[in-house]
Amino acid sequence: MSEQHLTMTRAERLAALLERLVAAGKIDVEPAADQFGVSAATIRRDLDHLADQQLLTRTHGGAVPNTTSYDLPLRYKSANRGEAKTRIAQRAVQMMWPGCTISLNGGTTTVEIARAIPTVEALRHGITVVTNAINIATELTVRPFIKIVVCGGVARPQSYELVGSIAAETLGRLSPDICFLGATGLDAEGGITTYDESEAAINRVMVTQAKRTVVVVDSSKIGTVGFCRICNVEEVSTILTDSNADPEAIARLRETGVEVIQA
Repeated sequence: MSEQHLTMTRAERLAALLERLVAAGKIDVEPAADQFGVSAATIRRDLDHLADQQLLTRTHGGAVPNTTSYDLPLRYKSANRGEAKTRIAQRAVQMMWPGCTISLNGGTTTVEIARAIPTVEALRHGITVVTNAINIATELTVRPFIKIVVCGGVARPQSYELVGSIAAETLGRLSPDICFLGATGLDAEGGITTYDESEAAINRVMVTQAKRTVVVVDSSKIGTVGFCRICNVEEVSTILTDSNADPEAIARLRETGVEVIQA
């Protein structure tokens, strides 16, 4: 049992259980209890809680994935790799300038970027944020120096993103200076990917319309290939990740000609 697991909150444990489920294809109560340093009864309650929210299917002695387990709500992802996401966000806001226009899709890393914007004194002179993520729009609307542009569309409860033809039509009329693009997978050959085709379609519009695209992913996403491709690595300007990324994977990405920055 690690020191990290000793200090893990319930929200962090729930997120870790879901990640373990996706990676291993199942969860057994007793090994999970040993891994997280809690009782088997606690793990059973956690799994029951996640099953009640239709995030997994309970079995005798554990749980298996269901159709939503690969597309988990942000509230369970948000606690994971928080420090790395914060470093990425702090580096991302250094790429902005007063009066610039940026776009942000949904995701825990782009949420951290949105939260970092008000901490930069220079950006308080004014900045425009285009987003299809209603949670990001909600957080930034209270900032009078940030102009928020939100597209319409159908809201996805897993990611709080607006998708569909209405969203595509709105975003297709705008040309931000920089798109900060979150993703669930990044691979030199597999490209930039996500698990939902409707999100991939909207994200592709955002990439196409922006003058520059910066992919923002923590190192756990590198080498992962999701179900739906947003775009190829060669179609973006920069990849911004954390310093824990595998050096070989970073080298392969740089061979494509893309700029890679590690925060």
